Amino acid sequence: MAALVATREAGLQRLAEFVDDAGERYARDRNTDFGDPARNAVSMLSPYLRHRLVSEEEVLTAVLERHSPRDAEKFIQEVYWRTYFKGWLEQRPQVWRDYETARDRSLAALSANKGLATAYDEAVAGTTGMDAFDAFALELVETGYLHNHSRMWFASIWIFTLRLPWELGADFFMRHLMDGDPASNTLSWRWVGGLHTRGKNYLATRDNIRRYTNGRFNSKGLNENAPPLDGPEPPRPSKLPVGENPAAVPSVLLLHDDDCLAPPFDALSGEIVDVMALDASAGRSPGERGNLAATFTREALVDSLAAHSAGGDNSPETDSERIVARIVQSGARQVVAPHAPVGPVNDALNRIAKTLQSHEISMVRPIRAYDREAWPHATKGFFAMKSVIPDMLALMARRSA
Repeated sequence: MAALVATREAGLQRLAEFVDDAGERYARDRNTDFGDPARNAVSMLSPYLRHRLVSEEEVLTAVLERHSPRDAEKFIQEVYWRTYFKGWLEQRPQVWRDYETARDRSLAALSANKGLATAYDEAVAGTTGMDAFDAFALELVETGYLHNHSRMWFASIWIFTLRLPWELGADFFMRHLMDGDPASNTLSWRWVGGLHTRGKNYLATRDNIRRYTNGRFNSKGLNENAPPLDGPEPPRPSKLPVGENPAAVPSVLLLHDDDCLAPPFDALSGEIVDVMALDASAGRSPGERGNLAATFTREALVDSLAAHSAGGDNSPETDSERIVARIVQSGARQVVAPHAPVGPVNDALNRIAKTLQSHEISMVRPIRAYDREAWPHATKGFFAMKSVIPDMLALMARRSA
Protein backbone atom coordinates (compact mmCIF):
# COMPACT_ATOMS: atom_id res chain seq x y z
CA MET A 1 0.00 0.00 0.00
CA ALA A 2 1.37 3.39 -0.97
CA ALA A 3 1.86 5.64 2.05
CA LEU A 4 -1.10 7.92 2.66
CA VAL A 5 -0.33 11.62 2.36
CA ALA A 6 -1.27 13.37 5.59
CA THR A 7 -2.82 16.53 4.19
CA ARG A 8 -6.36 17.81 4.03
CA GLU A 9 -6.08 18.05 0.25
CA ALA A 10 -5.16 14.35 0.03
CA GLY A 11 -8.03 13.41 2.35
CA LEU A 12 -10.55 15.33 0.26
CA GLN A 13 -9.12 13.76 -2.89
CA ARG A 14 -9.50 10.30 -1.38
CA LEU A 15 -13.11 11.13 -0.49
CA ALA A 16 -13.80 12.29 -4.04
CA GLU A 17 -12.31 9.07 -5.46
CA PHE A 18 -14.33 6.85 -3.13
CA VAL A 19 -17.71 8.54 -3.00
CA ASP A 20 -19.16 6.74 -6.06
CA ASP A 21 -18.50 3.41 -4.32
CA ALA A 22 -20.07 4.38 -0.98
CA GLY A 23 -23.41 2.83 -1.94
CA GLU A 24 -24.00 -0.62 -3.42
CA ARG A 25 -20.37 -1.60 -3.84
CA TYR A 26 -19.43 -0.74 -0.27
CA ALA A 27 -22.44 -2.65 1.06
CA ARG A 28 -21.47 -5.70 -1.02
CA ASP A 29 -17.70 -5.80 -0.58
CA ARG A 30 -16.91 -3.95 2.68
CA ASN A 31 -16.31 -7.14 4.70
CA THR A 32 -13.85 -8.66 2.22
CA ASP A 33 -10.17 -7.99 2.72
CA PHE A 34 -8.86 -8.33 -0.84
CA GLY A 35 -5.33 -7.69 0.41
CA ASP A 36 -2.90 -4.86 0.01
CA PRO A 37 -2.96 -2.91 -2.27
CA ALA A 38 -6.50 -3.85 -3.44
CA ARG A 39 -8.28 -1.54 -1.02
CA ASN A 40 -10.77 0.10 -3.38
CA ALA A 41 -13.81 -1.46 -1.68
CA VAL A 42 -13.27 0.59 1.49
CA SER A 43 -12.77 4.31 1.88
CA MET A 44 -9.32 4.46 3.58
CA LEU A 45 -10.56 7.69 5.16
CA SER A 46 -10.10 6.62 8.77
CA PRO A 47 -6.65 8.26 9.27
CA TYR A 48 -8.07 11.55 7.96
CA LEU A 49 -11.17 11.31 10.13
CA ARG A 50 -9.15 10.28 13.18
CA HIS A 51 -7.09 13.50 12.96
CA ARG A 52 -10.01 15.50 11.58
CA LEU A 53 -8.13 16.60 8.55
CA VAL A 54 -11.52 15.82 7.04
CA SER A 55 -14.64 15.91 9.20
CA GLU A 56 -17.38 13.31 9.50
CA GLU A 57 -19.84 15.95 8.40
CA GLU A 58 -17.90 16.59 5.19
CA VAL A 59 -17.77 12.87 4.43
CA LEU A 60 -21.47 12.31 5.05
CA THR A 61 -22.43 15.38 3.04
CA ALA A 62 -20.38 14.24 0.05
CA VAL A 63 -21.85 10.73 0.19
CA LEU A 64 -25.42 12.00 0.43
CA GLU A 65 -24.90 14.26 -2.56
CA ARG A 66 -24.29 11.10 -4.59
CA HIS A 67 -26.45 8.45 -2.87
CA SER A 68 -29.73 8.19 -0.99
CA PRO A 69 -29.52 7.45 2.74
CA ARG A 70 -30.90 4.00 2.03
CA ASP A 71 -28.37 3.17 -0.70
CA ALA A 72 -25.43 4.37 1.44
CA GLU A 73 -26.86 3.01 4.69
CA LYS A 74 -23.95 0.67 5.50
CA PHE A 75 -21.29 3.30 4.94
CA ILE A 76 -23.21 5.94 6.89
CA GLN A 77 -23.57 3.52 9.78
CA GLU A 78 -19.82 2.85 9.71
CA VAL A 79 -19.12 6.57 10.10
CA TYR A 80 -21.51 6.72 13.03
CA TRP A 81 -19.87 3.69 14.68
CA ARG A 82 -16.76 5.83 15.17
CA THR A 83 -18.92 8.63 16.52
CA TYR A 84 -20.73 6.22 18.84
CA PHE A 85 -17.49 4.93 20.33
CA LYS A 86 -16.27 8.47 20.97
CA GLY A 87 -19.53 9.46 22.64
CA TRP A 88 -19.65 6.26 24.71
CA LEU A 89 -16.11 6.73 26.06
CA GLU A 90 -16.66 10.45 26.58
CA GLN A 91 -19.32 9.49 29.12
CA ARG A 92 -17.16 6.78 30.72
CA PRO A 93 -13.59 8.14 30.93
CA GLN A 94 -12.75 5.60 33.63
CA VAL A 95 -12.79 2.84 31.01
CA TRP A 96 -9.81 4.53 29.31
CA ARG A 97 -8.04 4.95 32.66
CA ASP A 98 -8.62 1.30 33.49
CA TYR A 99 -7.24 0.28 30.10
CA GLU A 100 -4.08 2.35 30.66
CA THR A 101 -3.57 0.77 34.09
CA ALA A 102 -4.06 -2.78 32.82
CA ARG A 103 -1.89 -2.12 29.76
CA ASP A 104 0.99 -0.84 31.86
CA ARG A 105 0.64 -3.76 34.25
CA SER A 106 0.73 -6.24 31.35
CA LEU A 107 3.72 -4.52 29.75
CA ALA A 108 5.58 -4.76 33.06
CA ALA A 109 4.68 -8.45 33.29
CA LEU A 110 6.60 -9.13 30.07
CA SER A 111 9.86 -8.66 31.98
CA ALA A 112 8.90 -11.13 34.69
CA ASN A 113 7.09 -13.80 32.67
CA LYS A 114 9.28 -15.45 30.03
CA GLY A 115 6.43 -17.47 28.55
CA LEU A 116 4.24 -14.40 28.18
CA ALA A 117 7.12 -12.44 26.66
CA THR A 118 7.85 -15.17 24.10
CA ALA A 119 4.21 -15.44 23.05
CA TYR A 120 3.94 -11.64 22.80
CA ASP A 121 7.14 -11.32 20.76
CA GLU A 122 5.97 -14.00 18.32
CA ALA A 123 2.60 -12.29 17.96
CA VAL A 124 3.90 -8.81 17.18
CA ALA A 125 6.62 -10.20 14.90
CA GLY A 126 4.11 -12.30 12.95
CA THR A 127 5.84 -15.60 13.68
CA THR A 128 3.06 -17.58 15.40
CA GLY A 129 2.62 -19.99 12.48
CA MET A 130 -1.01 -18.92 11.91
CA ASP A 131 -1.01 -17.64 8.36
CA ALA A 132 -3.68 -14.93 8.49
CA PHE A 133 -2.66 -13.60 11.89
CA ASP A 134 1.01 -13.40 10.96
CA ALA A 135 0.23 -11.67 7.67
CA PHE A 136 -1.93 -9.11 9.45
CA ALA A 137 0.77 -8.41 12.06
CA LEU A 138 3.34 -7.74 9.34
CA GLU A 139 0.92 -5.68 7.26
CA LEU A 140 0.08 -3.49 10.24
CA VAL A 141 3.72 -2.69 10.95
CA GLU A 142 4.64 -2.22 7.28
CA THR A 143 1.63 -0.11 6.21
CA GLY A 144 0.15 1.45 9.37
CA TYR A 145 -3.25 0.11 8.37
CA LEU A 146 -5.48 -2.96 8.53
CA HIS A 147 -8.88 -3.68 7.01
CA ASN A 148 -11.58 -3.50 9.69
CA HIS A 149 -12.56 -7.16 9.34
CA SER A 150 -8.92 -8.17 9.65
CA ARG A 151 -8.64 -6.13 12.84
CA MET A 152 -11.51 -8.14 14.28
CA TRP A 153 -9.96 -11.47 13.30
CA PHE A 154 -6.59 -10.39 14.64
CA ALA A 155 -8.02 -9.27 17.99
CA SER A 156 -10.06 -12.46 18.34
CA ILE A 157 -7.06 -14.71 17.68
CA TRP A 158 -4.90 -12.61 20.03
CA ILE A 159 -7.43 -12.92 22.86
CA PHE A 160 -8.95 -16.39 22.46
CA THR A 161 -6.35 -18.48 20.62
CA LEU A 162 -3.07 -16.98 21.81
CA ARG A 163 -4.64 -16.06 25.17
CA LEU A 164 -2.69 -12.84 25.44
CA PRO A 165 -3.98 -9.85 27.45
CA TRP A 166 -6.25 -7.83 25.21
CA GLU A 167 -4.69 -4.60 26.45
CA LEU A 168 -1.33 -5.60 24.94
CA GLY A 169 -2.99 -6.15 21.56
CA ALA A 170 -4.80 -2.83 21.78
CA ASP A 171 -1.47 -1.16 22.58
CA PHE A 172 0.15 -2.85 19.56
CA PHE A 173 -2.57 -1.34 17.38
CA MET A 174 -2.25 2.09 19.02
CA ARG A 175 1.48 2.14 18.30
CA HIS A 176 1.18 1.28 14.63
CA LEU A 177 -2.23 2.31 13.26
CA MET A 178 -2.31 5.65 11.49
CA ASP A 179 -5.92 5.91 12.68
CA GLY A 180 -5.16 4.71 16.23
CA ASP A 181 -7.85 6.30 18.38
CA PRO A 182 -8.48 5.87 22.13
CA ALA A 183 -12.22 5.34 21.71
CA SER A 184 -12.48 3.26 18.52
CA ASN A 185 -9.45 1.12 19.29
CA THR A 186 -10.07 0.45 22.98
CA LEU A 187 -13.78 -0.21 22.62
CA SER A 188 -13.37 -2.37 19.51
CA TRP A 189 -10.99 -4.65 21.41
CA ARG A 190 -13.43 -4.72 24.33
CA TRP A 191 -16.24 -5.55 21.90
CA VAL A 192 -14.31 -8.48 20.41
CA GLY A 193 -13.53 -9.80 23.90
CA GLY A 194 -17.15 -9.61 25.05
CA LEU A 195 -16.62 -6.75 27.51
CA HIS A 196 -18.47 -4.02 25.61
CA THR A 197 -21.61 -5.95 24.74
CA ARG A 198 -21.57 -8.06 27.86
CA GLY A 199 -21.44 -11.80 27.25
CA LYS A 200 -21.18 -11.50 23.46
CA ASN A 201 -17.72 -11.98 22.00
CA TYR A 202 -16.49 -12.18 18.42
CA LEU A 203 -14.78 -15.41 17.40
CA ALA A 204 -12.61 -15.64 14.31
CA THR A 205 -13.20 -18.88 12.41
CA ARG A 206 -11.22 -20.63 9.72
CA ASP A 207 -14.14 -20.64 7.28
CA ASN A 208 -14.96 -16.96 7.81
CA ILE A 209 -11.37 -15.85 7.27
CA ARG A 210 -11.04 -18.01 4.15
CA ARG A 211 -14.34 -16.72 2.74
CA TYR A 212 -13.69 -13.01 3.33
CA THR A 213 -10.09 -13.04 2.14
CA ASN A 214 -10.97 -14.75 -1.15
CA GLY A 215 -9.24 -17.92 -0.01
CA ARG A 216 -5.91 -16.24 0.68
CA PHE A 217 -5.63 -17.89 4.11
CA ASN A 218 -6.39 -21.27 5.63
CA SER A 219 -5.99 -20.61 9.35
CA LYS A 220 -5.81 -23.77 11.42
CA GLY A 221 -5.88 -24.26 15.16
CA LEU A 222 -8.16 -21.35 16.03
CA ASN A 223 -10.17 -21.43 19.24
CA GLU A 224 -13.64 -21.11 17.73
CA ASN A 225 -15.64 -21.90 20.87
CA ALA A 226 -14.13 -19.66 23.55
CA PRO A 227 -16.35 -18.00 26.14
CA PRO A 228 -16.30 -14.20 26.41
CA LEU A 229 -13.88 -12.49 28.75
CA ASP A 230 -15.06 -11.72 32.24
CA GLY A 231 -14.73 -8.26 33.70
CA PRO A 232 -16.55 -5.62 35.70
CA GLU A 233 -19.61 -3.86 34.39
CA PRO A 234 -18.73 -0.55 32.74
CA PRO A 235 -19.55 2.54 34.81
CA ARG A 236 -22.82 4.35 34.31
CA PRO A 237 -22.62 7.22 31.83
CA SER A 238 -21.60 10.57 33.26
CA LYS A 239 -22.55 14.02 32.01
CA LEU A 240 -21.14 15.06 28.67
CA PRO A 241 -18.99 18.20 28.45
CA VAL A 242 -20.87 21.23 27.20
CA GLY A 243 -18.02 23.12 25.56
CA GLU A 244 -17.41 26.85 25.77
CA ASN A 245 -17.78 29.80 23.45
CA PRO A 246 -14.70 31.99 22.88
CA ALA A 247 -14.69 35.52 24.27
CA ALA A 248 -13.78 38.60 22.23
CA VAL A 249 -10.22 38.86 23.55
CA PRO A 250 -6.75 38.30 22.04
CA SER A 251 -6.48 34.54 21.55
CA VAL A 252 -4.12 31.74 20.61
CA LEU A 253 -5.61 29.02 18.40
CA LEU A 254 -4.26 25.66 19.58
CA LEU A 255 -4.80 22.81 17.13
CA HIS A 256 -3.96 19.22 18.07
CA ASP A 257 -3.83 15.67 16.75
CA ASP A 258 -7.46 14.98 17.67
CA ASP A 259 -8.70 17.90 15.57
CA CYS A 260 -6.69 19.59 12.84
CA LEU A 261 -9.69 21.60 11.62
CA ALA A 262 -9.89 24.99 13.28
CA PRO A 263 -13.24 26.68 13.70
CA PRO A 264 -13.69 29.34 11.00
CA PHE A 265 -11.89 32.52 11.92
CA ASP A 266 -15.05 34.57 11.56
CA ALA A 267 -16.49 32.53 14.45
CA LEU A 268 -13.72 33.86 16.70
CA SER A 269 -14.55 37.44 17.55
CA GLY A 270 -11.21 38.22 19.20
CA GLU A 271 -7.87 38.78 17.49
CA ILE A 272 -5.86 35.60 16.78
CA VAL A 273 -2.35 36.49 17.93
CA ASP A 274 -0.79 33.07 17.31
CA VAL A 275 -1.60 29.62 15.93
CA MET A 276 0.06 26.54 17.43
CA ALA A 277 -0.29 22.77 17.19
CA LEU A 278 0.03 20.24 20.00
CA ASP A 279 1.29 16.76 19.10
CA ALA A 280 0.29 14.58 22.06
CA SER A 281 0.47 11.32 20.12
CA ALA A 282 3.33 10.00 22.26
CA GLY A 283 0.72 9.56 24.99
CA ARG A 284 -1.12 6.91 22.98
CA SER A 285 1.36 4.28 24.19
CA PRO A 286 4.37 4.01 26.50
CA GLY A 287 6.10 2.06 23.74
CA GLU A 288 7.76 3.33 20.59
CA ARG A 289 5.28 4.38 17.94
CA GLY A 290 5.52 2.97 14.47
CA ASN A 291 7.18 5.32 12.01
CA LEU A 292 4.17 5.52 9.67
CA ALA A 293 1.74 6.34 12.47
CA ALA A 294 4.03 8.96 14.02
CA THR A 295 4.81 10.52 10.65
CA PHE A 296 1.15 10.74 9.63
CA THR A 297 0.25 12.60 12.83
CA ARG A 298 3.12 15.03 12.58
CA GLU A 299 2.56 15.77 8.90
CA ALA A 300 -1.16 16.25 9.50
CA LEU A 301 -0.37 18.92 12.08
CA VAL A 302 2.21 20.57 9.83
CA ASP A 303 -0.41 20.75 7.07
CA SER A 304 -2.97 22.19 9.46
CA LEU A 305 -0.57 24.84 10.71
CA ALA A 306 0.31 25.82 7.16
CA ALA A 307 -3.38 26.25 6.39
CA HIS A 308 -4.30 28.25 9.49
CA SER A 309 -1.26 30.38 10.26
CA ALA A 310 0.14 33.29 8.30
CA GLY A 311 3.68 32.03 7.90
CA GLY A 312 5.91 31.63 10.92
CA ASP A 313 6.79 28.37 12.62
CA ASN A 314 4.81 25.41 11.25
CA SER A 315 6.38 22.87 13.60
CA PRO A 316 4.03 21.01 15.96
CA GLU A 317 5.03 21.13 19.62
CA THR A 318 5.22 18.10 21.90
CA ASP A 319 6.33 19.87 25.09
CA SER A 320 3.55 21.41 27.20
CA GLU A 321 5.93 23.79 29.00
CA ARG A 322 7.14 25.29 25.73
CA ILE A 323 3.55 25.70 24.59
CA VAL A 324 2.68 27.55 27.80
CA ALA A 325 5.74 29.80 27.50
CA ARG A 326 4.86 30.76 23.93
CA ILE A 327 1.24 31.46 24.86
CA VAL A 328 2.27 33.69 27.75
CA GLN A 329 4.76 35.53 25.54
CA SER A 330 2.07 36.15 22.89
CA GLY A 331 0.06 38.37 25.19
CA ALA A 332 -3.10 36.32 24.62
CA ARG A 333 -5.81 36.29 27.27
CA GLN A 334 -7.45 33.14 25.95
CA VAL A 335 -6.58 29.86 24.23
CA VAL A 336 -9.11 28.35 21.84
CA ALA A 337 -8.65 24.62 21.28
CA PRO A 338 -11.14 22.33 19.53
CA HIS A 339 -12.57 19.93 22.09
CA ALA A 340 -10.49 16.77 22.47
CA PRO A 341 -12.34 13.60 23.57
CA VAL A 342 -11.08 11.32 26.32
CA GLY A 343 -7.46 10.36 25.72
CA PRO A 344 -3.90 11.73 25.65
CA VAL A 345 -4.73 15.02 23.91
CA ASN A 346 -7.41 15.81 26.46
CA ASP A 347 -4.97 15.01 29.26
CA ALA A 348 -2.33 17.30 27.76
CA LEU A 349 -4.83 20.14 27.28
CA ASN A 350 -5.92 19.79 30.89
CA ARG A 351 -2.31 20.16 32.05
CA ILE A 352 -1.76 23.20 29.86
CA ALA A 353 -5.03 24.82 30.99
CA LYS A 354 -4.13 24.31 34.65
CA THR A 355 -0.73 25.99 34.20
CA LEU A 356 -2.24 28.87 32.24
CA GLN A 357 -4.61 29.67 35.10
CA SER A 358 -1.69 31.04 37.11
CA HIS A 359 -1.09 33.50 34.25
CA GLU A 360 -4.79 34.46 34.18
CA ILE A 361 -5.18 32.96 30.70
CA SER A 362 -8.28 30.86 30.08
CA MET A 363 -8.74 27.91 27.75
CA VAL A 364 -12.03 27.35 25.93
CA ARG A 365 -12.78 24.18 23.99
CA PRO A 366 -15.74 24.48 21.60
CA ILE A 367 -17.51 21.23 20.73
CA ARG A 368 -18.55 20.73 17.14
CA ALA A 369 -22.29 20.58 16.48
CA TYR A 370 -21.92 17.11 14.93
CA ASP A 371 -20.49 15.71 18.18
CA ARG A 372 -22.89 17.65 20.39
CA GLU A 373 -25.87 16.20 18.54
CA ALA A 374 -24.63 12.60 18.33
CA TRP A 375 -22.87 11.87 21.62
CA PRO A 376 -26.01 11.95 23.82
CA HIS A 377 -27.22 8.88 21.89
CA ALA A 378 -24.16 6.82 22.91
CA THR A 379 -25.39 5.87 26.35
CA LYS A 380 -25.96 2.15 25.68
CA GLY A 381 -25.44 0.01 22.58
CA PHE A 382 -25.08 1.23 19.01
CA PHE A 383 -28.73 0.51 18.19
CA ALA A 384 -29.89 3.59 20.10
CA MET A 385 -27.70 5.79 17.93
CA LYS A 386 -28.51 3.87 14.76
CA SER A 387 -32.22 4.53 15.26
CA VAL A 388 -31.73 8.31 15.24
CA ILE A 389 -29.28 8.54 12.33
CA PRO A 390 -32.03 9.95 10.03
CA ASP A 391 -32.72 12.69 12.57
CA MET A 392 -29.05 13.56 12.90
CA LEU A 393 -28.64 13.67 9.13
CA ALA A 394 -31.60 16.05 8.95
CA LEU A 395 -30.00 18.34 11.53
CA MET A 396 -26.77 18.26 9.56
CA ALA A 397 -28.57 19.14 6.33
CA ARG A 398 -30.31 22.10 7.96
CA ARG A 399 -26.97 23.44 9.19
CA SER A 400 -25.45 23.33 5.72
CA ALA A 401 -28.51 24.77 3.98
